[in-house]
Amino acid sequence: MAVDAAAWRTAAGPVPSRSRTGPLRVRQLPEQPAAAVLLLHGGRADSLRPVPRLSLPALRMRPFGTAVRRRPWGDRVLLATVRYRYRGWNGHRAHPVRDAAEALRELSVLVPGVPVVLIGHSMGGRAALAAAGHDSVRGVVALAPWCPPGEPVAQLRGKAAVFLHDRADRVTSAEQTWAFARRAAAAGADVRQVPMARGGHAMLHGARHWHEVAADCAAAMLALPSVPPVPGHG
Repeated sequence: MAVDAAAWRTAAGPVPSRSRTGPLRVRQLPEQPAAAVLLLHGGRADSLRPVPRLSLPALRMRPFGTAVRRRPWGDRVLLATVRYRYRGWNGHRAHPVRDAAEALRELSVLVPGVPVVLIGHSMGGRAALAAAGHDSVRGVVALAPWCPPGEPVAQLRGKAAVFLHDRADRVTSAEQTWAFARRAAAAGADVRQVPMARGGHAMLHGARHWHEVAADCAAAMLALPSVPPVPGHG
């Protein structure tokens, strides 16, 4: 399906998604985007209920988008989110992975050839890692990701992957994250592990440091200029 990208551009503020039925929700679309950042929020292990309009996991990702926008290069980056059909992962059906893959396909039509970084939290981190094999994806920033044993890693070969996790997380396991990261590195991924001193699963304590590190990692993956971290945070 042909897309008139100019129809969605705006000088300031959010823009509507390309489709009201597809999972891609575009929040910022520059005239000539140099790169794209796609945010994937958390969810539940099992649920076939639709994601509510007011979704706390989705709201938690907004400051990560703000951190990207505030970078010197932020106005040159397409910023978008994935709108899941269901709240849950749902076993072998892995619904969020299907949604992420469809969003990447939509994105490649909207802005062909633009490199993409995925930033995903919890279940969204798992979905981002699983969908990273798409040709447009440069890398993944996985925030307190859900990485159960046996997850595939071959799709990360040649990709960058940064894992941020607080060992005190009581929802997802940092040890499982580090084990996944080691397997991904062995499979040919460019891996960096970042143990976070605080934050828990919701990344609330020291939240600004989580936001800044994620934005800097995205910049490095996209070869965009970064800025030093803010002193006194983290």
